[in-house]
Amino acid sequence: MHNFEDELTCPICYSIFEDPRVLPCSHTFCRNCLENVLQASGNFYIWRPLRIPLKCPNCRSIIEIAPTGIESLPVNFALRAIIEKYQQEDHPDIVTCPEHYRQPLNVYCLLDKKLVCGHCLTIGQHHGHPIDDLQSAYLKEKDTPQKLLKQLTDTHWTDLTRLIEKLEEQKSHSEKMVQGDKEVVLQYFKELMDTLEQKKKVFLTALCDVGNLINQEYTPQIERMKEIREQQLELMTVTTSLQDESPLKFLEKIDDVRQRVQILKQRPLPEVHPVEIYPRVSKILKEEWSRTEIGQIKKALIPEMKISSKRMPCSWPDKDEKEVEFFKILNIVIVTLISVILMLILFFNQHIITFLNEITSICFSEVSLSIYQSLSNNLNDLRNILCHTLYLLKEFMWKIVSY
Repeated sequence: MHNFEDELTCPICYSIFEDPRVLPCSHTFCRNCLENVLQASGNFYIWRPLRIPLKCPNCRSIIEIAPTGIESLPVNFALRAIIEKYQQEDHPDIVTCPEHYRQPLNVYCLLDKKLVCGHCLTIGQHHGHPIDDLQSAYLKEKDTPQKLLKQLTDTHWTDLTRLIEKLEEQKSHSEKMVQGDKEVVLQYFKELMDTLEQKKKVFLTALCDVGNLINQEYTPQIERMKEIREQQLELMTVTTSLQDESPLKFLEKIDDVRQRVQILKQRPLPEVHPVEIYPRVSKILKEEWSRTEIGQIKKALIPEMKISSKRMPCSWPDKDEKEVEFFKILNIVIVTLISVILMLILFFNQHIITFLNEITSICFSEVSLSIYQSLSNNLNDLRNILCHTLYLLKEFMWKIVSY
């Protein structure tokens, strides 16, 4: 601390002098500090009414003060004036105590290893702690930086450097692993999105093809119906205009209009059959694709979409292709068996008729023969009906197989 500030500090409390009093030995102390010294020495003036002995805390000389005690000591007015002027001025280069206003940090606390002011030692949290002056404390701690520097350069810090390098190496390796995983994720989802995009295009292409089939199914019919409608409107206009014609013109045109109307009415109108799209995309996505694992997306099949003017059996589109093929083969087998049975019946029927003719010509009378001939004719008619039924049944079964 600056020497000028040392002169303003009480040597007992290490604070700026408060009510400074001068002893006969010329040493100055705070009034309260002298009161505490007097009480601690046990020399109370009530026992010695004439003079009170007091040992100077600085020079240790014995002095006597009046019975009125410390109040009888003269005030150091010059020092008090200097202190008042000092306290009125700003001193930015002086470090003051943060807890006690304008008290300089001029003492070093040995217990807490920090600078304190006089108030910290007397009334603050450092009361009773061992202290040292700044210069002595500085000389004691002057060599500490070299010792600390030596500690900071020993093998412990070499190991720390190696540990840092190892940690940085592991960090770099882990970051590379994370980066590699990021690239794997990006590549995986890129391939997945490419696959999904391709599947989406195939779906949309199939739906566009179905749309074209619908156009091919309906557009020609709509155009033909529009053409008939236009002809109808034209004939309505012509028919209405005939009412204003003269009898001669009327008779010349009426027959032609009548024929045109009859021809127009005779033109067959197409039957309107609802077109069904099968299989439906919503059903495929909901029932098939929703159960498909991500890894199997590439193998997921997109069925060929068709339209039909007749309602397809509800169970077939959902069945496996092998099951449908099995039903086709089964239908063929059934048709073949029915054909063989009917052919056998017809073949033996011809032999039976011939055999019965020979017997009846011998054993039966003419009346019985006529009755038998009638029965034989009926059997021949039945054979013709069975042949026709067989033909219709075969056509029906082949239509089922074709679907």
